[in-house]
Amino acid sequence: MSVATAGLEQHLRAAGRPLLVPYLMAGVVPDWLDLVRGVVDAGADAVEIGLPFSDPMLDGPTVQRAAAVALDRGARPRPLLDELAGLDLDVPLVVMTYANVAETLVPSRGVAGFVDHLAAVGVRGAIVPDLPLEESAEYRARAADAGVAAVLMAAPSCDDDRCRRIASASAGFVYSMSSMRTTGEHDDLAATAGAHSRRLRAMTDLPVVTGFGVSTTGHAVRACADADGVVVGSALLRMLVDGAPVADVVDAVAAFRRALSSARPEVAPGV
Repeated sequence: MSVATAGLEQHLRAAGRPLLVPYLMAGVVPDWLDLVRGVVDAGADAVEIGLPFSDPMLDGPTVQRAAAVALDRGARPRPLLDELAGLDLDVPLVVMTYANVAETLVPSRGVAGFVDHLAAVGVRGAIVPDLPLEESAEYRARAADAGVAAVLMAAPSCDDDRCRRIASASAGFVYSMSSMRTTGEHDDLAATAGAHSRRLRAMTDLPVVTGFGVSTTGHAVRACADADGVVVGSALLRMLVDGAPVADVVDAVAAFRRALSSARPEVAPGV
């Protein structure tokens, strides 16, 4: 199944194993496209790519540092997206950004220009965490028309009714926030992670992927006991902003892949 002929959800379901989604900051290192290729070769099932932004709402210190590094290097959202058009990958790309960045990416066209541009460069999913569900109908409709999955986030603080509405409106997968805290590394996986993922899985047939604070291979294995997969971000970005070579980050992704594949038999997400 090629990325060109299938959407995000279909690719994740076809993976047949616990899902591993590394989060990378676009432009954080000069050879950031080699980093994307490397984590795919290391076993990523999709890659979440953050666009650098000076005032992030949900991101903790490490992601903020990575964004600052990229911006200081002169990286800007639209040129970074254009660089993705040259990639030929076997897994889908998911872009994460904020609403005001999305709306100004193509100034004359707003949200429609944003999702059309993502589709044009080969991106198959988007996460806009600060766009409330109640204000997202136009964005979700335009994204669906463009073949871009509008992935929505559900927080542990949401009541069951809101979680159901988020799960129903999401596309590609449902992003399960492990806790009510910003992104970042932590000693322990949040106590709310497992129950929240189980709750969402009971509400949707989409894959449920846990993120926020998945810092070690042990965290990832525990999270995948209840979820279909994990997003790993700050643990990888810390290595980059501290000066580690791309090869070391690729090796870290490979270690997450080995841990997940060893801990749980390969099954289709959602089963």
